[in-house]
Amino acid sequence: MGLIGGMARTAVVAGTATAVSNRVSRRQAGRWQQQADAQAYQEQQYQQPVYAAPPAPAPAAAPAASDSDDMIGKLQKLGELRDQGILTEAEFEAQKAKVLAGL
Repeated sequence: MGLIGGMARTAVVAGTATAVSNRVSRRQAGRWQQQADAQAYQEQQYQQPVYAAPPAPAPAAAPAASDSDDMIGKLQKLGELRDQGILTEAEFEAQKAKVLAGL
């Protein structure tokens, strides 16, 4: 084999080395990604959800005859918030009691 044969052998070896190197790199990157995904999943499992505090109730005057429409409107709004899932049943009952007490 002469010069061309030696060059051909070098090209084959270099090509094989490149292919093996690329495969090893992809496999290692895949392993790192799996480890990162597993760690992110574990961290997500241990995080506690953060909830916003419910809004403070607005002060209301003592109910009068003209305020009955206002009271009914507030009760309807509270019912809508409960139906939409914004208020829990306990929060709804607490707010309803405040409206009925005129607070």
